[in-house]
Amino acid sequence: MDPQSRPKIVGLGGSLARISRSRSALLRAVEGAAGAGADTQLLDLRRLDLPLYNPDEPDLTDAASVLVESCHGCDGLLWSTPLYQGTVSGSFKNALDWLHVLGSRDPPYLNDKVIGLISAAGGTQGLQAINTMEFSVRALRGWAVPYVVPVASAARVVDQEGRIIDAGVEAQLDRLGAEVVRVAERFAADLTLHRQQECADAAERVAAAGV
Repeated sequence: MDPQSRPKIVGLGGSLARISRSRSALLRAVEGAAGAGADTQLLDLRRLDLPLYNPDEPDLTDAASVLVESCHGCDGLLWSTPLYQGTVSGSFKNALDWLHVLGSRDPPYLNDKVIGLISAAGGTQGLQAINTMEFSVRALRGWAVPYVVPVASAARVVDQEGRIIDAGVEAQLDRLGAEVVRVAERFAADLTLHRQQECADAAERVAAAGV
């Protein structure tokens, strides 16, 4: 990214449900990134309609091409998934599987891209999906910001029309979007920046804020 340009942040996720609480959360975080000065793009899994990834048939469909090129060309991402059976949804994992084709690119995969993580759970165990996504971030060579938003008891946070009705959760999602923009801009401003130290510093700020 040109240090003088606006960072591009891609939101990836949601679910195949018509009313998806994880999609509602993702939309709010993407709005937070836009409010922090980023150009944004939403990759809604319901609309994207990806085929199942098959390594024996690696040719990109139009939908897979949009996913792969958008993720490779951005500066940061926001990921959001529902919690299904203690982990990420199958549709979200399939989207990540398609990113395997980026292994031959230069740089490969999601190298040094900043990623913010969101989950939506019916109960209180949303961190299980966050933890799973963190493994995928590392495998794809990205950097997860320490500030995460697991939306617990999501039915009480998002109404039947997909509107977030909890101001506190809205503020958390706004902050996550802004944090991804902030770190992406910092990485772009100093190409010699030690990424690991920046993430450690960010973790200290989160701990100090008590969130």
